[in-house]
Amino acid sequence: MSVYLGTQLEEVFEQIKTGTVTDSKKKGVMDLGVDVLPDLTKDAGDRNRTSPFAFTGNRFEFRAVGSNQSVSGPLIVLNTMLADSLEWLGNRLESELARGVELDTAIITVLKEVMEEHGAVVFGGNGYSEEWHKMAVEERGLANLRTTADALPTLKAEYIEDLFEKTGVLTPVELESRFEVYAEQYILSIEVEAKLMISMAKTIIYPAAVEYLSQLSSTIAGLTELGITLEKESAQEIANLTNSMVSATGKLSAALSKHDFASTEEKMQYCARTLRPLMDEVRTYGDKLEGEIADSFWPLPTYQEMLFIK
Repeated sequence: MSVYLGTQLEEVFEQIKTGTVTDSKKKGVMDLGVDVLPDLTKDAGDRNRTSPFAFTGNRFEFRAVGSNQSVSGPLIVLNTMLADSLEWLGNRLESELARGVELDTAIITVLKEVMEEHGAVVFGGNGYSEEWHKMAVEERGLANLRTTADALPTLKAEYIEDLFEKTGVLTPVELESRFEVYAEQYILSIEVEAKLMISMAKTIIYPAAVEYLSQLSSTIAGLTELGITLEKESAQEIANLTNSMVSATGKLSAALSKHDFASTEEKMQYCARTLRPLMDEVRTYGDKLEGEIADSFWPLPTYQEMLFIK
């Protein structure tokens, strides 16, 4: 996870990192074009909407929690990390002061040490770009845990257990229990969604496609008898997409029946690497059929209806 500081603080960050603090950008004044209002200062930094953890002028914004998730778990982690970091900072400052160093000098020394060791997480560009993902891993040595299946096992890592145990927040057993609960929620969610997708493909989309294709082919055949020729590519495209969707649904159904896993981690990886791609494949064909089948035959709300009509 990268941390975004904003333009103003990034300048200060780099200056402290190199050991020379000189100046930084000024905030400036907003021009609202209204003479009767007082001058309003503005922050020199911008707001990076691609960062999961951004400093936005006077606070950090944590944006990495999904809309259906509780923020309590991530907050426990963040506060534990903060408590451990503050303890380390306090101990280092006391160590420097004990050597007779002045406070301002001690602060700069400790901050420089932190920035040299952990400055790789500070990034001000597009956090969604593949360039950043490549840079983060290959150049900065950061972990890039793209899926829940990749991320959850870190709860069982030794350094994570040490962190929570020494701060008195969670024991290794309590961490293990949380891993099992989160893992079960992830696996069940994928399985339920996969079963629902199979059901929708078989009982809703497939019958609609066959009915429309039947109507379309009958119309084309009837008009042909009257000497009126219509293109047949649309009907063939619908038939091809329907067959492809049925094939992908069959593969997903077969994959869902696998139950012999050596561990919870292996089952999560199976969900992430096997089930999810197959679900994406079924959806791809379903989305394409939505664009080919007439609205009067399509049984589900379309994107157009959801966004603009209903």
